[in-house]
Amino acid sequence: MTYQESIDWLFSTQLFGIKLGLDGPKRLLKEFLAFPDHGVKVIHIAGTNGKGSTCAMIDSLARSTGSRTGLFTSPHLIDFRERIRVSGVEIPEAECAAMLTELREICADLDPHPTFFEITLVLAMRWFRERACDLIVLETGMGGRLDATTAVPADVCGITPIGLDHMQWLGDTVDKIALEKAGIFIEGKPAISAPQQPSVRKVLEKEANAVRSPLAFVTEPLMGYPIALPGAHQRWNAALAVECLHAAGVHLDYNVLQHALSVVRWPGRFERFSYQGKEVILDGAHNPQGAAVLAETWREEFRDKKATLLFSAVAAKDVSGILEFLSPLAVHIHICPVDTPRAVPPEELAAALPEGAPPHTCHASFNDALKVALEGEGPLLIAGSLFLVGEAKAALQGGSFQSSTQ
Repeated sequence: MTYQESIDWLFSTQLFGIKLGLDGPKRLLKEFLAFPDHGVKVIHIAGTNGKGSTCAMIDSLARSTGSRTGLFTSPHLIDFRERIRVSGVEIPEAECAAMLTELREICADLDPHPTFFEITLVLAMRWFRERACDLIVLETGMGGRLDATTAVPADVCGITPIGLDHMQWLGDTVDKIALEKAGIFIEGKPAISAPQQPSVRKVLEKEANAVRSPLAFVTEPLMGYPIALPGAHQRWNAALAVECLHAAGVHLDYNVLQHALSVVRWPGRFERFSYQGKEVILDGAHNPQGAAVLAETWREEFRDKKATLLFSAVAAKDVSGILEFLSPLAVHIHICPVDTPRAVPPEELAAALPEGAPPHTCHASFNDALKVALEGEGPLLIAGSLFLVGEAKAALQGGSFQSSTQ
């Protein structure tokens, strides 16, 4: 298959939906010789918010020590290949196409058919093996206990702050969700957690004890180093990243920390740039916890300055909870659908606006909304969905947006 044909096939497997469980990914990892080789360290990160930023910091820090790293994250913002990087470089199109061609033949004989996420994980793991990565960083897709990434044996497990998200899959309370996240713990392997609310901490402690996994909690943010990612919360993510690498036996000195944290990049999380003289800020903020962090970071950076907000969200999200934090930042809100089958009609999103929200306008498409929003007052804040952020990045910075549901 050509690269485009291979991507078209892969994206068509989204029709198989989400299947939580480890038997499928374990079988595919084995068939494709994609388990990591002996001696390769694997750091596995779960949580509700901050997973991607923490993974990016672990990757940047490890690379600064001279390690060859494999980084697996999701979702992509613009291009599928963003999900799979070796020492910061996306998997090349030719190699991606060749391996997907081979995977298609394997998957044709498997019942049930592997999912989009399972195939993507196995593709990444085989690429990391072929490129002889010393250290692999895996971000869970959703949950932990039954997430495909948990099929890969980890040496260190990290947990970022846990809140309410994906409740239709993981449970309707934060304690139930914590139970799913703690499912990544492995007997005898260290686990490190960000600070958690008391009930969540208790769940994590019980689960770690049950599988005899030594669990430690980060107690203070990492201070004294410049961090390229804005927001006070990133110092907590940095502290977690450092502790995970220490637990994996990776030595970090002052120069490594200084360099790696000053150059780390994680697009779509309070990402700032100028477009035709307009300051633009992109932030996924797809749950209330993420929206609260965005609002806090906004006030650190802009104080009382108001934005023109371009907003969208996908199905099964706490839209009213997100808008409760984002609405006060805006002088006007432009609402549009996002390019994914999980899109929610703008009028339905508008119905979730809190009392006293600023004026809003519903638009039939993202392009219509963007055109009007760029003429609005103040900086342009685009937030509420990583799918929206990806579409915006493609439109404003160039690139062909590859829409996905996972």
